[in-house]
Amino acid sequence: MTAVGFQMPKPVLAIEGLTVSFDGFKAVDDLNLYIDRNEVRVVIGPNGAGKTTVLDLICGKTRATSGSIQFNNRELTKMHEYDIVRAGVGRKFQTPSIYDNLSVFENLEMSFPKGRSVLGALFFKRTAEVVDRVREVAGDIFLGELLEQQAGLLSHGQKQWLEIGMLLMQDPELLMLDEPVAGMSVSERAQTADLLKRISQGRSVLVIEHDMEFVKSIAHKVTVLHQGKVLAEGSMESVQNNPKVIEVYLGH
Repeated sequence: MTAVGFQMPKPVLAIEGLTVSFDGFKAVDDLNLYIDRNEVRVVIGPNGAGKTTVLDLICGKTRATSGSIQFNNRELTKMHEYDIVRAGVGRKFQTPSIYDNLSVFENLEMSFPKGRSVLGALFFKRTAEVVDRVREVAGDIFLGELLEQQAGLLSHGQKQWLEIGMLLMQDPELLMLDEPVAGMSVSERAQTADLLKRISQGRSVLVIEHDMEFVKSIAHKVTVLHQGKVLAEGSMESVQNNPKVIEVYLGH
């Protein structure tokens, strides 16, 4: 028996009919995708399936040919990249983009929202609020003991964590990560799985990944893309046993 007037919570991200064409080639083709709060969604698929293009469309780097991207009931397809960031969308690219010559502390501090605008940077002060936030995030990303370390001297995996931390400083509601464990050791992958489970509390996390063991350890739901369309969606187990998915992706 359902309660009178009960409504299912709306998804944080609702993508409907999303299409983008490059010289007649549809990189993303009439895509529908819905992501809830507190969800870790992993998108998998063969190279050229349109996975990274979907992230480019969400963050405004690429403009949609048609369709809708609603984030917290705001239409993103008409917004500038910087406005999408301010609306609460954070993205990490495949290659870590950190400031090698600065310390871990300074990298995180620079990502504090008040320091990111030109005016904010001019009048930015290292307040107790900033220091507390940096220490909190550094602890979350396993770098609490390395705050004074020059970022360029970190291991590859630690650089990946630092970039995730720089996004966390902005406290985004939607965090998008493109192959976050590429090049990591086995132990670093396990730590990253733990990190993503923790940071999905109160926000949504969208991950593109090829490492199936890692996907299995983090995904609440898996979406398989093929030729810009959704081929299958569901639990990792159901996707792994889907004959179409085995044929175009997992069988190779």
